[in-house]
Amino acid sequence: MTDRSSEASAHIDTFTADRLPPSDQWPLFLWDLPELQYPSRLNASVELLDRTIDRCGSDRPAILADDGTWTYGRLLNDVQATASLFRDVGVQPGNRVLLRGPNNGRLVVAWLAALRVGAVVVTTIPLLRTGELDALVEICEPQFAVVDHRYLDEWTSTRFNGTTISYGDGSADSMEVRGASASGSSDAVDTASTDTALLAFTSGTTGRPKATMHAHRDILAIADTFSAQIVKPTMDDVFSGSPPLAFTFGLGGLVVFPLRVGASTVLLESGSPPHLLDAIDHHTITCLFTAPTAYRAMLSGMKDHDTSSLRRCVSAGETLPEATWQAWFDATGVKLIDGIGATEMLHIFISASDDDIRPGRTGRAVPGYRAEVVDDDMQPLPPHAPGRLAVQGPTGCRYLADDRQTVYVRDGWNLTGDIYEKDDDGYFRYIARADDMIVSSGYNIAAPEVENALLTHPAVAETAVVGTPDPDRGMLVTAYVVLNPEFSPSDDLRGELQDHVKATIAPYKYPRILEFADALPKTATGKLQRFRLKT
Repeated sequence: MTDRSSEASAHIDTFTADRLPPSDQWPLFLWDLPELQYPSRLNASVELLDRTIDRCGSDRPAILADDGTWTYGRLLNDVQATASLFRDVGVQPGNRVLLRGPNNGRLVVAWLAALRVGAVVVTTIPLLRTGELDALVEICEPQFAVVDHRYLDEWTSTRFNGTTISYGDGSADSMEVRGASASGSSDAVDTASTDTALLAFTSGTTGRPKATMHAHRDILAIADTFSAQIVKPTMDDVFSGSPPLAFTFGLGGLVVFPLRVGASTVLLESGSPPHLLDAIDHHTITCLFTAPTAYRAMLSGMKDHDTSSLRRCVSAGETLPEATWQAWFDATGVKLIDGIGATEMLHIFISASDDDIRPGRTGRAVPGYRAEVVDDDMQPLPPHAPGRLAVQGPTGCRYLADDRQTVYVRDGWNLTGDIYEKDDDGYFRYIARADDMIVSSGYNIAAPEVENALLTHPAVAETAVVGTPDPDRGMLVTAYVVLNPEFSPSDDLRGELQDHVKATIAPYKYPRILEFADALPKTATGKLQRFRLKT
């Protein structure tokens, strides 16, 4: 295992280097696998484009999106032109370039061009509003912003005072037109493999967002571990999915993984379940990335769509209920690949595929990573004992100037905030988020277990379970249920659902309070916000 943190940086602007946590607060990085022995000088844009073209050719389809189609050759040309534009407007290595737009081709062009000139990319979720954007601007201090022309109104209301470049409307001032006549060099900056390449923000659902720093080599590492070992893509695959590219689950699954192997990706500005089904049918998608709730929602519309092209379906972002896994397998014959990842780790680090999948288990540590279940003193726990999930690998948490570094990293391990147990075969089973355990009358009850039991009832479309304070029991298990369209709320149905849970899992875990809801609160990336349901 090695860490080449002393490599000479190509960054002129040392903003990110100056805001790294102290090295004694870093996790231990693992680089043991032969495929992770990257050279000391590395630019991720060059690896994902130039080197892929060297292996696979320039005429292969790369991107199909609402704003156009790109072969690998056209993509490289547009990235080089945009890199020239970035140099013309003064982007220097280490500068932060903030991107704002939906999942489309020109957003990817800007992302790759920024990496090419040695900038640090900050991709933002397009649904963010002025106040939320101001918080990100304050944290990462970007000097440049590249914004889809349809999202300029909200952006111009922020406190950003740098240079904004718009794209997508074909005007004389647009990125695509200005890039075509730019005079700056399109040569890639000779970045160190350890130079920061991107700042990825956590969801920020419970407080001030945290910016996580990831290097050029990290971008390749997630492709050469999880994607290569679990997804196992080929150049003939067609990727698609719903997560925004600001969500690292989406960045990996929809950009990095396909480009690494010369495959193609279908980018959807709207990744709702109906749009996903249309895309699968129309574009013969083979590798799909979305959240458990979307997989469940697609089931009702599958009879009108051909989904036979699917061979890899990856679920992450929230826990995958076993009931959803089984329903998807019954409908498609495809085994859902479950995975747990984190913005701090960049992508998925525990998973399984093919015959290694065990429904109800997340999987085992992805090759290149190792994981343990530990107690509060960081001591490993025996099999089947629930505890805190601790992870090490080629990626890891380094927050940008944030005191919460010491909460996430302890004794060289990344602590994800999840409660897991590990069986004798090294398979990890998700129990709950550390703050989602419900203690009622002395019993520890995991909210996801109750949710899974409810989801096996035909009336339930979605559900969220939380603990409600109670003077007698400490907490009461409380369920919020969204019904399928053919069912209506009633006291009889409430009692039926409660009895169903009693018959499915230990009766003491049943929801003593069950409320019907029209929708559940979620983040812009589709994660359930249980904290908003707690009273």
